[in-house]
Amino acid sequence: MAKIEKIELRMVDLVPKVKRTDAIQSFVSQETPIVTITDSDGAVGTGYSYTIGTGGSSVMRLLSDHLTPRLIGRDPDMIEAIWHDLEFATHATTIGAITAIAIAAIDTALWDLRAKKQNLPLWKLAGGAKDRCPLYTTEGGWLHIETQALVDDALAAKARGFRGSKVKIGRPHGSEDLARLSAVRKAVGDGYEIMTDANQGFSVDEAIRRASKLRELDLAWIEEPLPADDIDGHVRLSNSTPTPIAIGESLYSIRHFREYMQKGACSIVQVDVGRIGGITPWLKIAHAAEAFDIPVCPHFLMELHVSLTCAVQNGRYVEYIPQLDELTGKRMRIEDGHALAPDEPGIGIDWDWDAVKAMSIAEFTTAITK
Repeated sequence: MAKIEKIELRMVDLVPKVKRTDAIQSFVSQETPIVTITDSDGAVGTGYSYTIGTGGSSVMRLLSDHLTPRLIGRDPDMIEAIWHDLEFATHATTIGAITAIAIAAIDTALWDLRAKKQNLPLWKLAGGAKDRCPLYTTEGGWLHIETQALVDDALAAKARGFRGSKVKIGRPHGSEDLARLSAVRKAVGDGYEIMTDANQGFSVDEAIRRASKLRELDLAWIEEPLPADDIDGHVRLSNSTPTPIAIGESLYSIRHFREYMQKGACSIVQVDVGRIGGITPWLKIAHAAEAFDIPVCPHFLMELHVSLTCAVQNGRYVEYIPQLDELTGKRMRIEDGHALAPDEPGIGIDWDWDAVKAMSIAEFTTAITK
């Protein structure tokens, strides 16, 4: 039986390809922790997660000082046991982003290792529901972008076969959001989806008011309209509008998702593998959502989420935001507006290790061995 012998830690700080702004922040940095696990057979698995500019050093110290030393000598195929052991070892700091981001990088590396040893792509190992998923794009819909540019980007995406475009909302007055979205709807017609994202920017009353204004536009969803911990507020909002309410990118526990689904506080689940703690809890949430007849449209991390979305029956969309181009050889394959599931064994990311090593921050590069 193979045992974990070596773990390598790196962090790369990626600059977004375009300016990214929303209702509460500007996204200017993507700290990317990368974990590589080698077992006694010589098999290697790599996982990663991310921040949007803060907390990366804390994630790396948690990995190097507390989490990865616990893996040496373990059977890497006991992923469920390892995940729960790591969660318990950090129970005093859970539930929260730093711990979830750290465990996610480890858990994803273990799934990559398992899939490679079984010579299967992740999407087949984890379920194999389909080999492609439709895309929607976010990169042309940020809050600072002027209306005509929103329209031009949506038309270009539609011409490429994409199924929808996301437009950020949260301008100072609801009439501004309405005018921007109305222009996009008029240009793309009724058969093209328009997603919106408020990034937790509204109060309950303001969200209800704006949802009412936007009702006529037949939106695919309103994402994160309220602070993520306001479940009762999401219940009020969901009961007040026919527009689907999407949540998940800022939740860090399967129990939080359970509460949302049980209370009818959402109609779309956007569980993020990098923020929920990895592939192990991601799959549990996706299967729970299927029991509630709720689709899964994961947030961000398209290069990894294409495999997970294809793994489950209720995976509906992949969000197009390129993020790993500088660190990979081959890109995610797109055909007729669909992301194609990778054929290669593992999580399907073709790491350019020369680029990764060149861009790694030296103070966070660590090797843990037996």
